[in-house]
Amino acid sequence: MIRLRRPATAAALTLAAVAATVLGLAGSASAHVTINPQEGTQGGYGRFAFRVPNESDTASTVKVEVNLPENAPVGSVSTMPVPGWTVAVEKRKVDPPIEVHGSQLTEAVSKLTFTAAPNGGVKPGEFQEFPVSMGPLPQVDTMVFKVLQTYSDGNVSRWIEEPAAGAEEPENPAPVLKLAAKAASPGASAPAAAAVADDDDDDDSGSGTAFGVAGLVAGLAGLALGGLAFARTRREPAAKS
Repeated sequence: MIRLRRPATAAALTLAAVAATVLGLAGSASAHVTINPQEGTQGGYGRFAFRVPNESDTASTVKVEVNLPENAPVGSVSTMPVPGWTVAVEKRKVDPPIEVHGSQLTEAVSKLTFTAAPNGGVKPGEFQEFPVSMGPLPQVDTMVFKVLQTYSDGNVSRWIEEPAAGAEEPENPAPVLKLAAKAASPGASAPAAAAVADDDDDDDSGSGTAFGVAGLVAGLAGLALGGLAFARTRREPAAKS
């Protein structure tokens, strides 16, 4: 008699369903708004792109609001045209002013709002990048950009949670840009090196002069001794044979 192993088959199907659910949740959690590249240099300029994936299976992303950090204002912010999207720029007053190329700026960009054209947007299974040029980047370690992602069905994903050192990534993390200190210029030590070289040249010149004088004195002394010997020889009478 052949026994059917249905319980084992049912268990296998259950495990497969659980694994698929877990993997699906993991993929969903990782598909959040990011900034690329994720690193920059303090005081420098850079081109960065906010990458927005669509996490809905039925709706499109139709609006993306990027809030720039209030504690790290940027003097110059410009956007690149994205086909099928318009952008609105909001500014705020800053005190103290921001210095950019010798000018004092009293306003800084506070928010960028990208809006899709009618019947457009980021479709399910797609992503869109919104390039931005920024600089000079502030003297801070990190810049946190809080982003709101609005779907065509009215749902809003709020990517606004700031990461904490040593903690796991939050459920709805905000894009973070890390800023490194500007490296020291390689030519900064050149004047000191030149001064040392000049000192060495002066020392070598002094030593060469001393040796030259000593040689001249020695030469004159030799000539004097030779002249005395010649004069003495002439005064002595010739030997008799």
